[in-house]
Amino acid sequence: MTTVPDSAELHLPAGSTGRGTYEAIIDPGARDGWVHTGLRVLALGPDESEIVTANSVEVMVVPLNGGCDVSVGGERYSLRGRTDVFAGATDVLYVPVGSQLTVSSADGGRFALATAVATTEHPVALIRAEDVPVEVRGGGNMTRLVRNFGTVGSFDEMDSLIACEVITPGGNWSSYPAHKHDTTVDDGEHRESELEEIYYYEIQDAPDGGPGFGYHRTTSSGEGTEIDVLSEVRSGDSVLVPHGWHGPCAAAPGHAMYYLNVMAGPEPERAWNITDHPEQTWVRGTWDELGTDPRAGDFR
Repeated sequence: MTTVPDSAELHLPAGSTGRGTYEAIIDPGARDGWVHTGLRVLALGPDESEIVTANSVEVMVVPLNGGCDVSVGGERYSLRGRTDVFAGATDVLYVPVGSQLTVSSADGGRFALATAVATTEHPVALIRAEDVPVEVRGGGNMTRLVRNFGTVGSFDEMDSLIACEVITPGGNWSSYPAHKHDTTVDDGEHRESELEEIYYYEIQDAPDGGPGFGYHRTTSSGEGTEIDVLSEVRSGDSVLVPHGWHGPCAAAPGHAMYYLNVMAGPEPERAWNITDHPEQTWVRGTWDELGTDPRAGDFR
């Protein structure tokens, strides 16, 4: 009997994978069937630091809240950070495979380390918040904002890692239409790239401080890609997408949803080519008429 991966296996609640100074640890190769991508969420108190060795992986340091300094290769880089992920884009730092880096923070904070298996060394690169390409995507209650600091075409001086941030205003849907990138296709008319993906979530609290929530869905895309994930997600949760149609993701009304996407795969070319779910792709044709939700611009 074939075991179908489900929410219990692929939805990783906040704190469930953490240890020491890390709130979350997802390493490539550390679990069956998970090969290419990783994510660690580092939590530092004031004047604390952590040494990170990038064995066989390239790294992008993404401040979630607070700022930090990163020392690598005898140089020190200052990332100004932000109050939280809803406050706008942040400085990020790309660090090549095989590096040793020290992350320190005078005031403390939380810092995502997005990783992907890599073999080619590229230069260290500091990307300032004001240089991050930001786009509003979708229309109506499918409107979301995407910060493309590490996507194909926005920053390409790395080996295999693809990363971005998505903000979905409360009550809206994103990763919609559902789509997949779990096989290599190049038939002249359509291309698809094989990529694993991590969704790391944070959800905006209610005005009284109550916790927010949202939903994540992943379903089978065909024989051999069986999967069934339907999860209520909260701040600090991660969902792994080894294959299958992923989306929609829904933000509860009153609670904006953030997710950090981390992708990589086995193809020699770093590319992001997707296939829409055939039953949902029609919604793209409604976006122009619906217009964009102006709330998305609040998160630039």
